[in-house]
Amino acid sequence: MIRIQNIYYMLAYAFQVLHEQGYKDVATEDFENTAELLSAILCRGVSIQIKRGLCRQYITNEEPLGSPRGKIEIGESIKTQAIRKKQLVCAYDEFSVDAYTNRIIKTTMELLLRASISKARKKELRKLIIFFDAVSVLDTHNINWDIQYDRNNQTYRMIIEVCHLIIKGLLQTSADGSTRIMDYADDQTMAKLYEKFILGYFQREHTDIKAYSPQIAWQVTDGYRTLLPTMQSDIVISNKKTKKTLIIDAKYYSHNMQMKAPYMTQTLHSGNLYQIFTYVKNWTAAPDETISGMLLYARTDDAIQPDNDYQMSGNQISVKTLDLNCEFAVIAAQLDAIAERIK
Repeated sequence: MIRIQNIYYMLAYAFQVLHEQGYKDVATEDFENTAELLSAILCRGVSIQIKRGLCRQYITNEEPLGSPRGKIEIGESIKTQAIRKKQLVCAYDEFSVDAYTNRIIKTTMELLLRASISKARKKELRKLIIFFDAVSVLDTHNINWDIQYDRNNQTYRMIIEVCHLIIKGLLQTSADGSTRIMDYADDQTMAKLYEKFILGYFQREHTDIKAYSPQIAWQVTDGYRTLLPTMQSDIVISNKKTKKTLIIDAKYYSHNMQMKAPYMTQTLHSGNLYQIFTYVKNWTAAPDETISGMLLYARTDDAIQPDNDYQMSGNQISVKTLDLNCEFAVIAAQLDAIAERIK
C-alpha cells in the first residue's frame, strides 16, 4: 500500500520538480483518493506549461485549397475531382499546437472531466482545457507512451508521466461507458515510478555520493558476448572515499514472497535473487572496492516481509523492504539508512 500523499513525493523526486514553486502547495493538501492527487498535480503542471508556452511541432496537412500551398498533389487532385471545384489538393507543414504530447494531456483532461472527482477540480480542468481547443484527442487504448524528449519539450516529462498513471492505472471505463476510479495504478506502471523515485531521491538528497543506473558488462573470459542480454541496473550508489558500491534492484510487486510447492512454504523470489547476484559478480570493481547488492521491495500487506543480509561468495546481498504507507519523513529515513551503508 502507498499513502496517497507519497505519490506526490515519488513523482517530485522521480522528475526533480521539488524546486518548482507551483507544485509545493500540493504537498500540503488532503486528497480523498489518488485520482484527486494526480488531477491536482496535472492542473499545476499544465498551468505552469501554459505560462511557458505549449509545445508546437510541424504537422503535415493534406487538403484541397483554392490557393496552392506547399506541395501540389496532382494525382489526388484528379482522383478527388478537386480540380472541378477549381481547387488543388496540397500537402503542407503547419507549425501547430496539435503536438502529440498536447494530445495526451487533452485526452487525459477529458477523461478526468468524466470521472468522479471534485467539482472544484473539474472547474480547474475546464479553465485549462480551453487552451487546448486546437488539439486533437487520442484513443486512450492506443497511446504511444514512448515520447522522445529534447530541450523543447523537456518540461513535459512529469506531466506525461502523470497522464500515464491516470490513463493506465487509475481510470477504467466500464461497459456502460461510465468511468470509475481505482485506488492505485497497476504494478507495472508503479514499478517504473518506484525505480525513478529511489534513484531521484539519492541524486537529490545525497550529493556526496554518486547515484546512477549504468549497464553492467558481462565478465566473460574469452571476450565473446554475442547474444548475451543487456544487464541494466536500476540504481547504483557509489562512494569514492570509502570505496564502497551498492547495486540496488528495486522491486514493486503485489507479493514480495513466492510460494514453493509441495508444502507451499514462502521463500524469496529466486529469479530476483539470481539477478542481483549476477549484477554483483559481474561488476567491474576497482582495486580495494567493496561491492554489495540489495533487493529493495516496496512493502506489502503480507504477514512475512523480507529483511535479511546474506554473505554470498565474498559479497553481501541484502533483501529489504521500503514502507511507502507512512509519513514521508519515515520513508526518507529508510532511504538515508541505505545510503549510510556506503559512507
